[in-house]
Amino acid sequence: MKLTKKTHSCVRLQSPAGTLVIDPGGFTEEDAALGAEAILVTHEHPDHFDEGRLRAAMEADPGTRIWTLRAVADKIGPAFPGRVHTVGHGDTFTAAGFEVQVHGELHAVIHPDIPRITNVGYLVDGTVFHPGDALTVPDQPVDTLLLPVMAPWSKLSEVVDYVREVRPRRAYDVHDALLTDLARPIYDRQIGSLAEAEHLRLAPGGAAEI
Repeated sequence: MKLTKKTHSCVRLQSPAGTLVIDPGGFTEEDAALGAEAILVTHEHPDHFDEGRLRAAMEADPGTRIWTLRAVADKIGPAFPGRVHTVGHGDTFTAAGFEVQVHGELHAVIHPDIPRITNVGYLVDGTVFHPGDALTVPDQPVDTLLLPVMAPWSKLSEVVDYVREVRPRRAYDVHDALLTDLARPIYDRQIGSLAEAEHLRLAPGGAAEI
């Protein structure tokens, strides 16, 4: 499949069967979800879920479908009856020709005083795992991990240990809009030397065959 990085936590996966987009939130390009047969959303935070971007994609193509957790489905679903599917941990489904498994239940802890919301990760074709805003470890091997490299809820040592625990063959950075170009070499060096997996980064719009 072809992996295209969009800004922040959004990625686009393409195969001969179709196109799937994950987390076209408010930090990513306005057209990030357009043309996708399937859109997956990990949770309700605005850098992952932008209702305007989803509405534009759904209105542009009546064949587009969304899979997401209940908190998001309740917000967007009423406008598109039968086209927004609610999923949770342990579910499996086919979207845009991809086989998808759902892993995880809760967002990472931002601060003990902030209530945790729901969050799910998606394992696509048993190969690519997007955890959303959590450090969820699937109960099966992962070839390509989409690594939330920098967030208010994490620190570098947790990022490194997460890669070690998942043990992917390679990890591509996502959730990186808050990471400045000045700091990127520090993250690249530390993760690359400590994480025990090939550590890769794509600029927004960059693509790779995986």
